Amino acid sequence: MARTGNKNIQAKLVLLGDMGAGKTSLVLRFVTGKFLEYQESTIGAAFFTQVLSLNEATIKFDIWDTAGQERYHSLAPMYYRGAAAAVVVYDITSMESFVRAKKWVFELQRQANPTLIMFLAGNKADLEEKRKVGSEEGEQYAKENGLVFLETSAKTAQNVNELFYEIAKKVAKAIPSRQTGIKLHSRSQPSSRRYCCSV
Repeated sequence: MARTGNKNIQAKLVLLGDMGAGKTSLVLRFVTGKFLEYQESTIGAAFFTQVLSLNEATIKFDIWDTAGQERYHSLAPMYYRGAAAAVVVYDITSMESFVRAKKWVFELQRQANPTLIMFLAGNKADLEEKRKVGSEEGEQYAKENGLVFLETSAKTAQNVNELFYEIAKKVAKAIPSRQTGIKLHSRSQPSSRRYCCSV
């Protein structure tokens, strides 16, 4: 049942990170509740939608899951442009993927929309025995760069729903309640009118 005063928000969400960090697995776990042991690499980008209902808003996420391969890097701005939120994903068993995640964060800070809500997800938390990136390291980096940090596991579903609900809450807070209709200013400014004709 719809709550009165409930906002309906459509928000673009983009996932960025190294190939094999588990971006697609995170999205699939969130959208379908399933985990595939062998997930093929994303080519270019994959698109998903999911609706989350919070007390204050209903959020429809348009989720762009971008390819992690270097050759697709130049396409990324097309996906993060106009995004309300971004999740930079790295694999806790790979220091290299953490280094690449930092590069993504840097790029987003320089080129993305300045109001972009950014999350850092250390994925594959179920592989504790193979860990190369300490959770304190991820947390420290996130704190220094104004990111929200979570360790996730698409395999066990650890923190997957929490990640997307946290994003939804931040998006709902950031996007003001839109009034229906358009405010028209009736002040006429004849001096600024220009007439043009082609001869």
